[in-house]
This record gives sequence, C-alpha cells and structure tokens, in this order.
Amino acid sequence: MSLGGAAGERHFPVIIVGAGQAGLAMSYVLGRAGVRHVVLEKHRVAHAWRSERWDSFCLVTPNWQCQLPGHPYSGSDPHGFMLKHEIVEYLEAYVRAFEPPVHEGVEVLRVQREAGPGPHAKAKFELETSAGNISADQIVVATGGYHDPFVPPSGRSIPGSVQQLHSRDYDNPQSLPEGDVLVVGSGQSGCQIAEDLLLAGRGVHLSVGNAPRCARRYRGKDVVEWLDAMGHYQLPVDKHPSKEQVRDKTNHYVTGRDGGRDIDLRQFALSGMRLYGSFAGVDGSCLKFEPNLRANLDAADAVYASINRAIDCFIAERAIAAPSPSQYIPCWSPPSEVGELDLAATPLGSIVWAIGFATNFSWLSLPVFDSRGMPRHERGVTPEPGLYFLGLPWQYTWGSGRFCGVGRDAEYLGQKIIEQAATPAQTTTPGARGSASRLALEASSHLPGIALAK
Repeated sequence: MSLGGAAGERHFPVIIVGAGQAGLAMSYVLGRAGVRHVVLEKHRVAHAWRSERWDSFCLVTPNWQCQLPGHPYSGSDPHGFMLKHEIVEYLEAYVRAFEPPVHEGVEVLRVQREAGPGPHAKAKFELETSAGNISADQIVVATGGYHDPFVPPSGRSIPGSVQQLHSRDYDNPQSLPEGDVLVVGSGQSGCQIAEDLLLAGRGVHLSVGNAPRCARRYRGKDVVEWLDAMGHYQLPVDKHPSKEQVRDKTNHYVTGRDGGRDIDLRQFALSGMRLYGSFAGVDGSCLKFEPNLRANLDAADAVYASINRAIDCFIAERAIAAPSPSQYIPCWSPPSEVGELDLAATPLGSIVWAIGFATNFSWLSLPVFDSRGMPRHERGVTPEPGLYFLGLPWQYTWGSGRFCGVGRDAEYLGQKIIEQAATPAQTTTPGARGSASRLALEASSHLPGIALAK
C-alpha cells in the first residue's frame, strides 16, 4: 500500500496517528501551513463516534462549541446538541472541505526512534504499520486518552448467566437480554445509559460513584455558555487550582437529550430506578456496594450548587441582566444504604460497566511516559524532540479534548512542528542513544494508567 503521493513513498516529514477530531484538526493546520504529512487511521474517520457510542447518544455541549479550525458549526440549531449521526456528518463534512491525506485501515503497531545515518543527522522515527514499515521526522499522536475498556477483575466472579459489557459496546435497551440491568458508574456515560434504559421501561439498578453534576440551564442560559463566558474553557491546567490533578477528575453529568436537561438521580429513584453506592465487589451470588450513596448524592448536589453560586457572583459583578437565582431542593433521599444485590433473588440479565478506560500507548517504544503509563508533556510537547500528543483530556485546558478547544492546541503544536523542522541536527552520542533505548524499554513495561469515563 502506498501512503504518499509518490508510489512506494516510505518517509514523511510528519505522520499523524488517528483521524478523529484531533487528528483532522492537526491535518488542517499543517496543510494550511504547507507542511507535508499523512494521517493514519486504524479504522475509519471518526471511528469512536460511529462505533463506540450508543444509538441515542448526543453531545452534552451545545453545537456552537463545535469549532474545529476552518470548520465552525454552521447549522440551524447552535444551542442544540448534535446526535450521534450528526457528529459523524459534521466530521465527514470537515474531511470533504479540505481533503486531508487520511489513510484508513492502517494500524500503527510500533514506533521507535532510530539514529540518523551520520553523527550530525537528525534521528527519525521508525513506524511498523499494517501497511508496512515507514518513517517520519515528527509524529503527532492523536488517539485520545480512552483506549481499553476497563472492567474490574471481580467481574470474572459474576455468573455467566449475567451478560457483561462495557459502556463502549452498549447500543440500545433492545440489544440487552431480558431482565433488569445494572449500570455501574455515574459519570456522563453511566447516567445517560441508565436514563436510556429507564425511558425504555427496563428495570434499572445504578451504582453511584463520586461523579459531580451541574445544571443544564441556569438564570436564562445554558450553564456551558456561562462557564465559557467566565473563562473556564480557556483556563490553562497550570493555572487551575488543582493543577495536573484535574486531569484525573470525572466530568459533570448532564445531558443534551431532547434539547438538554438536568440529570437528577434522585428523580430517577422516584421513577423506579434503584440506586446503590459505589461498586465494592462480588461475594458469591451477591454484588456488594459501599454504604456511600447518600454521601455521593449530596456531594454531586454540592458541586451543582457551587457552580450556580459562581454564576451568581459573575452576574452580580458585571451587573448582567438575568432571571433571579434559584436553589435546587432534593426531591428524594435514600431511606437506608443498600449494601448488596442478590443475584439469586433479582432477575438481573445484564451489567453495563461505565467506569472508564485504560490508556494504552504500548505501541510507542519511547521514553515519554510516567509510572502510570501517561504521557509526560507540556501542552502536548514531549521530552522526545518531534513527538507530540493532541486531544488528551485537559491537555492544556478543559476544552483540549473537545470540539471547542482541540483546534487551539493544534495551532500551538503546528508552530512547534515548524520550529522543530527548522532546528539544526544535533550530535547524538552512542551512549546517549543507548540510554534512551534503555529508557524506552523501561517505559514500555509500565502498566497502562486508568483514564476516567468519557
């Protein structure tokens, strides 16, 4: 398979790995700057949106935030929320608009650094792919941070009569076997899937974790619009009060379904959903839960209230005309903590695990990972010259992994790529290269880190 313009071309100035929104944004920026490159995609353009989202999935951020470089949202519903097929159509239209050099069905199996042919030559990257071996001067890894679905080892102790699947593989209520469904995890995916099942009339059990929540609309506007005006999507990670620890935090649960609304787990309970605390494991035929349901619900509501108070302060400080403030009043509280779910007494047919993903960069044999297998980088620029990451959660700002912010990060990396291409070759001593090789072997032995749910 030929990957370049010339038949049999095997070396490229820049290779982008991944053709989701991050990889496409990077390709647009490089193409506009006249930087020759290719984009390698293991599956198809926008694969995750096509194949790893349930049927009723929609964005939780308004359409106006879809601001890929050169391709801002231009539809008729800027304050709506794109459905799954509309997201794919948006990205397909982006591809048609500038025709990036994407090669679908090409999997990158391994990347390593090889020394140049002379003492003053730049070392290049060697890539082993399903289409053969190629090389590049620089590489942008745009595969995101959500790779391998995470299921706890205790899941192996659950009887085979109960079907288990990860949220990535959930399609719709009809695709699950008969019986009740337990959803484990209350991040954005878990809560929305639980609602999807509840609306379909299924018996739903939800294991509630420590994910926060926020209002959909408050004081006349979508909360996202307020937060954007307050600068939250532009706040750099080094200026955030939590610094890099914010990358490990779960996103607030809310939904864009049916035009957008709050997700209120207490209301779900009144509608028949059975709630439990955090999943604790399996004991024989019983699924165990921590006695923290009340605390988790209260903590989520506290975040909800704190965001609203911050909006109140913003409105007051700037004398913005807006409807009066309001206060959330809990409509239900758990009468007691239910610590187990007995499979022998409950018609449970399936479990949907919505507890996140493991990162997997094992194909990158380069010394740029920490002890958890997470990339070491500053705004996507790694310690390995010519290697970059794009589209990671909180790579630089809250918007980095989203349609609203990935373009800004791509523009930054585009400048770094151009600067690196103009940097004179440095002498590389055999000892230094040997040390780098040893570091690469050590890095590849690290267990993958756990990324929080999408």
